[in-house]
Amino acid sequence: MKVNGEDYRAIWWEGDAVGFIDQRLLPHRFESSSATTLSQVADAISGMAIRGAPTIGVMAAYGLALAARIGEQIDDAYSLLVGTRPTAINLKVGLDAVMAAAPDTGAMLAAARTHDESEVAAARAIGVHGLDLLEHGSRVLTHCNAGWMAAQDWGTATSPVYTAAREGLNPFVWVSETRPRLQGARITAWEMLNEGIDHRLIADGAGAQLMRQGRVDVVITGADRIAANGDTANKIGTYSHALAAHANGVPFYIAAPLTTFDSRTPHGDAIPIEERDENEVRTLEGLTEDGELKRVAITPPGTQVINPAFDVTPASLITGFITEVGVIPATPEAIMSALKLP
Repeated sequence: MKVNGEDYRAIWWEGDAVGFIDQRLLPHRFESSSATTLSQVADAISGMAIRGAPTIGVMAAYGLALAARIGEQIDDAYSLLVGTRPTAINLKVGLDAVMAAAPDTGAMLAAARTHDESEVAAARAIGVHGLDLLEHGSRVLTHCNAGWMAAQDWGTATSPVYTAAREGLNPFVWVSETRPRLQGARITAWEMLNEGIDHRLIADGAGAQLMRQGRVDVVITGADRIAANGDTANKIGTYSHALAAHANGVPFYIAAPLTTFDSRTPHGDAIPIEERDENEVRTLEGLTEDGELKRVAITPPGTQVINPAFDVTPASLITGFITEVGVIPATPEAIMSALKLP
């Protein structure tokens, strides 16, 4: 996708390093960095320098290949990387793809590249299939960042939007800000600006009112893990949008590649929900008038916080899944068929 007219991906292999766009600095700074050690890869994932389920899967895949090339113990490297973010199943899928080629370091890097390309192809196909759900001028509400920064290229929830825009359908996007890390406000809005797509940023709680007013045609979000029965974990706040969509008769779709489906997780209650640092809620970061990035406190000192990074939307609230093999119902049977499981 494009930044200032140039094509980029979120992550790339360069020599004996993994290059990546540091998403923590967006939208105020567009800077890249390189991970040359296993610990740097792990820190980039856990510290959310890179984020988004497919993207962290690609980062982990390249990270494991890097670990093998620099002489790290492969089993230990796998264990470290798989524990960096517990909710997104794509992380494990990427690692398993590379682990299957071990111990041949060349084959492991090739497997990482193949996983990378397959995720990009899946994201592109999601856009093609999701295009059928949009009309000229469709008003789409999305949450968090399920754009190209979260999926290497094209995105998941945004892929139908980008495809529609390039087909001349002039889509409009309501960008939900996504507290506490503001991935919608910081990253999705930035992506929309770079792609020239009309959008408005809204507070997370504004989505229900817009739906009640008939100003939302469809809700499309991404996912971090989809259980065998269709229950879906995504960024905290997704469940609220799903409830509002159901109450107001607005279609609610999850866009995700098949690597996000986890047939070994039977239902949403079995999905591990990551709890993150309390200071993500107690503070905000922004750009000062002097052009400096500063973090400020927004709560009384000593305020206690609970900070779940994800919630679970029941399959009963999901209209369907937009995948690289088509739009499928949120049922166990449809999921098993798409995954080609008996």
